[in-house]
Amino acid sequence: MSRIASVLLPMPLPEAFDYAEPDGMDLQLGDQVSAPLGPRLLRGVVVGLREAVGGNRPLKPLEGILEETRLPPGTVEFVQWAARYSVDWPGQPLAIALRGARAPKPRPVRVTALTGVAPARPTAARAKVLEAAAVPMSPPDLARAAGVGVGVVKGLIDEGVLSVRLVEAVASFDPPDPSLAGAVLNPSQAAAAAELKAMLAQGGFNVALLDGVTGSGKTEVYLEAAAAALAADPGAQVLILLPEIALTQAVIGRVAERFGAEPGEWHSDVAPPARRRVWEAVANGRCRIVVGARSALFLPFPNLKLIVVDEEHDASFKQEEGFIYQARDLAVARGKIEDAGVVLASATPSLESLRNAEQGRYRWLRLSSRHGEARLPDIALIDLRESPPDPGRWLSPALVKAMGETFARGEQTLLFLNRRGYAPLVLCKACGERMTAPDTDSWLVEHRYSGRLVCHLTGFSMPKPKACPHCGAHDSLVSIGPGVERVEEEAKGLFPQARVAVFSSDTIFDAREARRMIEAMADGHIDILVATQAAAKGHNFPNLTLVGVVDADLGLRGGDLRAAERTYQLLAQATGRAGRKDRPGRALLQTWAPEHAVMQALAAQDRDAFVEAELAERELAGLPPFGRLAAVVVSGLDPVQLEDFVRTMAHAAPNAAGVEVYGPADAPLSLIRGRRRKRFLVRADRAVDLSAYMATWRARVRPPAAIRVAIDIDPYSFL
Repeated sequence: MSRIASVLLPMPLPEAFDYAEPDGMDLQLGDQVSAPLGPRLLRGVVVGLREAVGGNRPLKPLEGILEETRLPPGTVEFVQWAARYSVDWPGQPLAIALRGARAPKPRPVRVTALTGVAPARPTAARAKVLEAAAVPMSPPDLARAAGVGVGVVKGLIDEGVLSVRLVEAVASFDPPDPSLAGAVLNPSQAAAAAELKAMLAQGGFNVALLDGVTGSGKTEVYLEAAAAALAADPGAQVLILLPEIALTQAVIGRVAERFGAEPGEWHSDVAPPARRRVWEAVANGRCRIVVGARSALFLPFPNLKLIVVDEEHDASFKQEEGFIYQARDLAVARGKIEDAGVVLASATPSLESLRNAEQGRYRWLRLSSRHGEARLPDIALIDLRESPPDPGRWLSPALVKAMGETFARGEQTLLFLNRRGYAPLVLCKACGERMTAPDTDSWLVEHRYSGRLVCHLTGFSMPKPKACPHCGAHDSLVSIGPGVERVEEEAKGLFPQARVAVFSSDTIFDAREARRMIEAMADGHIDILVATQAAAKGHNFPNLTLVGVVDADLGLRGGDLRAAERTYQLLAQATGRAGRKDRPGRALLQTWAPEHAVMQALAAQDRDAFVEAELAERELAGLPPFGRLAAVVVSGLDPVQLEDFVRTMAHAAPNAAGVEVYGPADAPLSLIRGRRRKRFLVRADRAVDLSAYMATWRARVRPPAAIRVAIDIDPYSFL
């Protein structure tokens, strides 16, 4: 036993464990191995090898190498870097990287083969089957290939003319053809595509910000960059990250059309056997294009040449639970590790990306006009102080009038409200009790479709009671405020002849349902679509000419430092759904604060002025992108123990120039699932290694077993 192997286990453990390499095992970096830990044998990954020199204790030997694909060196390095940056145990990102490898294998498939026996009763249909059977395939596929019924194939199997055997499903995808003709690009698109191709031809790590207004054709541009990467290297791989599962189907279709082959699909709705198939094909280089959600960033690419982060500004790229990370930032880091190009695409880029572009760290490619004859919609503000909705209504007279005009012309309306369910609050008019989830501060949201009250934070749900649980008064519970279901109800009442549908995560449960809804809208089978942010970005509805924002002020409430930025981004994306074809579009924003800078910037369509003002405020406060933030959330069951620990933690905070620590303070949601929550907020200058500071602070305290500490670098949620 001449070498020591450092093995990382996909568990929340602080470091890799050392094991002895048995003679003849010949380990390599990235091997998946069976490692003993106590009485169990666990899957692990070799992340280091060194010669055994001295040592005062014997090491356990590894049990063996698993018959699994080795993780590429870049993936191993990325997993460890991500853990250090996020100040978390390295086994956490490793568990994400091994998610596909630990999924069940696809079932063996039945394929047919010719036996050499002649059929007793030759027919034209049987002759077609025998001709097609030269290529092994399943009986149903063989019947389709021959253009006959399955009974014909079954008869030949029963006679012994065809045999059937089980074979392992091969994890492979048809190779993409980058030489196929792409979309016809306008001069602005062509210039951006040429710049990206030049960046990739230069080789090495580079980042470009593809900054184009809604409908400017950013997808066509980055697909041309992907074609260049694939053409330059026959083994090159491309990753396209999307923020919403609902967007994957449309992008997969466009990738398949551009390259003549389906890409790999990776997100939480993909069945485990299919996930295993994609993981193995990526690791073996047989899947060259992947379209997926943020966790696709951890797939084992051996030859990654291009990463595209579409809608790079989107908050959905931030993982808030488990291993906490911002996929946009980690995509840039993985590009550097893999020596690959990175394209960040958005109509409303994040302030961090805009700042990097302004400073010359990123190439800045701008598409300032829509593709073809389409133009940006006209945007107007509806001052609800002057033109309020009728009592019990949520749509103002001006918006209702515009909807009527749009419906009369045979065009479509999108009513945007980023609030699920029927009503966000249910209270008792007798005693004032607000319905909340058990052991949680979160309000229960009423859902009329299911007749239940639901906590969107914890998943708790219950039937809506007939009497107040607090005072016992009957029929006293009233719904306060609108959700998409309530707006749908109002739209149906106002326009009974219109076809009205709701698009939210409560009505669309998977990618297939989302695709059906999007196709129905694109094909003109829906007149009024009431939607949350699930439908407010990335979709192209040719006949949609009116967008009505029901509550434009919703995102501005609360203490989120990014509230203005995120509201501007979301509303710009939502209004950008209108007028995507040859028909002019318009957007009406209902607001109680039309003088707010966000509303004024949207009405004037002056993004640059808004960005300049927002950056000036951030710079004065030393906030991102001019400074850095980290949050610490400490939770526990015992309030006294929690208070004692956070005070101890506050005293243990390292003193460092350029770092300010605020807290501890009660979290806005101070009780979740029975656990009390306290928060710290850390602000640091750009020059400070914030991850190292937080790691040092964490090492100085040891929480009791009942206390949990979560560190969030670059927090997006302040609840």
